[in-house]
Amino acid sequence: MKRTYDWGEKMPYREQIPIDKGLDNSLSLMMEGYRYISNRREKFGRDIFETRLLGGQKAICIAGKDAAEVFYDEEKFIRQGAAPKRVRQTIFGEKAIQTMDGASHEHRKAVFMSLMSRESLEEVVHITRDEYDQFISRWEGMDRVVLFEESKELLTRVACRWAGVPLQEEEVKIRTNQLAALFDSAAAVGPRHWRGRQARNSSESWIKGMIEQIRAGNMETQEGTALHELAWYRDSNGKLLNSQVTAVEVINILRPIVAIAVYIAFCALAIHDFPEQAGKLTSKDDSYDEMFVQEVRRYYPFFPFAAARVKKDFLWKGHDFKKGNLVLLDIYGTNHHRDIWERPWEFNPKRFADRKDDPFDFIPQGGGDYHKGHRCPGEWLTIEVMKVSVDTFVRKMYYDMPKQDLNYSMMRMPSLPKSRVILTNIKRKL
Repeated sequence: MKRTYDWGEKMPYREQIPIDKGLDNSLSLMMEGYRYISNRREKFGRDIFETRLLGGQKAICIAGKDAAEVFYDEEKFIRQGAAPKRVRQTIFGEKAIQTMDGASHEHRKAVFMSLMSRESLEEVVHITRDEYDQFISRWEGMDRVVLFEESKELLTRVACRWAGVPLQEEEVKIRTNQLAALFDSAAAVGPRHWRGRQARNSSESWIKGMIEQIRAGNMETQEGTALHELAWYRDSNGKLLNSQVTAVEVINILRPIVAIAVYIAFCALAIHDFPEQAGKLTSKDDSYDEMFVQEVRRYYPFFPFAAARVKKDFLWKGHDFKKGNLVLLDIYGTNHHRDIWERPWEFNPKRFADRKDDPFDFIPQGGGDYHKGHRCPGEWLTIEVMKVSVDTFVRKMYYDMPKQDLNYSMMRMPSLPKSRVILTNIKRKL
């Protein structure tokens, strides 16, 4: 039935948003990487525009605090069907928590959040310090250390120890390469992407075998560890997850911890690029360590954007969002948004000194509510591991950083310094 309006009734305000013309702009996305959305926001002078990506499907790109707030509204957006297949085949895995919504998502999220207790975080700090202590001894005997490569192995050891996953010495390098390939391959094409898919199959098979042994009573686990809790987790219907999906979720604990190696490389780069920071960090002020780590997470590129689909029709800022529309939230752009951050292109840890927590304006690992929404449950763990890393670089060891190519590409996702950060002449501080 056609609706009529009274003269005094206010009509909904609608406005045509800018359109990035083209049948499929995926090539532009690949060529511009982290800056793809921001470049068009600057061009159009708006924090919203429409484009076509991933086979020519319409996508609405948004950025900023208000955008994050609406994007993480569970009444307006869902994750099911949003992540491209290549992401599910590498980073997330099929039927992973990142692809769930509603009560079933909240129920499964609870087991992830249960692993982030203060006692559990203290345990990961203890394990990380212990691994660094052993690695410094190893590094002292090496002519050169490629920090990113070494950090991947260190963090694989940390992740498995903390999660209760058995890791034999002879398989450390294999599992390190597999877990690293998962986060290094989703945005890649060609051999790099195929390595990620192969790593997904191999790592799931590895963990699936453990799950089946645990449930058959042939393998003991420690209560409270990720492996134990996920092996015996029951869904909202009271059923154990099948062993394949359980393996996916265990890997969703291990893989993000190994991915912190990217942030560790950028921590070392920040100490090098901004030498005044080293002096401030040597003060043994834990609060400054955290500010430094937060600024590394804000300043350097990591996650480019997040994807979701519209759950039901709604109007936002004059634009109609239709059910099923693909929407991309510019994570990198929001963390450099001029309306949120003063001089966003400057590296300044002090900006976090008296900053009030807001779930929508600082979103390096997603925004919104930890328990009910899609914010990364491992964010606190990431911060603690990074703080231990910074403490190690500044207070536990001497090292030189020889001439090398420390530039990082805004096209490669995840971005990394090209040299992967080379250190030499490592000595332990006594």
